[in-house]
Amino acid sequence: MKNLVLILSTVLLFISCKEEVALETDHLSKTTTLKYKNLEVNGINIAYREAGDVNDPTIVLLHGFPASSYQYRKVLAQLSNEFHLIAPDYPGFGNSDFPDAETFAYTFDNIATVVDSFLEQKEINSYAIMIQDYGAPIGFRLATEHPERITAIINQNGNAYEAGLGDAWAGIRALWKHRTKETEEALLPAFSLEGLKWQYTHGVRDIETVDPDTYNLDFLRLSRPNAHAVNLDLFYDYQNNVKLYPKWQQYLRDNQPPLLIVWGKNDAFFPESGAEAFKKDVKNIDYNIYDTGHFALEEDGDAIIKNMRGFMRNLNK
Repeated sequence: MKNLVLILSTVLLFISCKEEVALETDHLSKTTTLKYKNLEVNGINIAYREAGDVNDPTIVLLHGFPASSYQYRKVLAQLSNEFHLIAPDYPGFGNSDFPDAETFAYTFDNIATVVDSFLEQKEINSYAIMIQDYGAPIGFRLATEHPERITAIINQNGNAYEAGLGDAWAGIRALWKHRTKETEEALLPAFSLEGLKWQYTHGVRDIETVDPDTYNLDFLRLSRPNAHAVNLDLFYDYQNNVKLYPKWQQYLRDNQPPLLIVWGKNDAFFPESGAEAFKKDVKNIDYNIYDTGHFALEEDGDAIIKNMRGFMRNLNK
């Protein structure tokens, strides 16, 4: 009898392994093409990257400051064989239009409205969101407006708690308190090439894992006329995100969205305490902390993407 049980266990294990290999082979055999597209939304040309089969589960990739959809190039390359991926550039970012501040107020409310309209025009009504930095206030606005559309949240250093605001916010907090020429000028180093490079390389284990094109592209975009002014507007408006934290936390408590945390613990803006805070409101979290910085995908992209694949597969079993 023991031998029979052993034989049956071995056969079942063999079948399971064969099915897993077949699944992997099937996904790897799918070829997808990354496309660089544009869509006019509320009179603004929105550039976006899209990859994967639209019939597969969708992940909307929401980038941070000072980045663009380029931030998600590894995700787009590695997960598009199994998931439908779409990564828009916000107004004033990446390859999207840079509307004048006289005609487009640079607030997180307005940017989220554009992203929401963009997704509706694309007829994307069921999706997971991946949030990082600015992607968090935009993503949580989408989630609180349309909780029924959000299938999951993948969070890479996207904050929703006062506890998650690190020491690097000191200058911006001063701006919130008194917006003057002096408090604005104190923040201008953040737009310099050295300041941008620091945002990508601070807290990493190996600086050679960070693609220099990231901060060089950001510097070119931030060197455009009026770019500093509109980004200072967003720095100032960020205080309104903090005021919405209780609303976003209530959304988490009420809806309990599947949540994957993939967080760089050495982030000077959003330290690990920001990741820990989600445990207060979400019961079941796939929780992963990495010894890296603000843009964790740069150094630990392969590990993060592996976790994303497993997390999304479990959702769609």
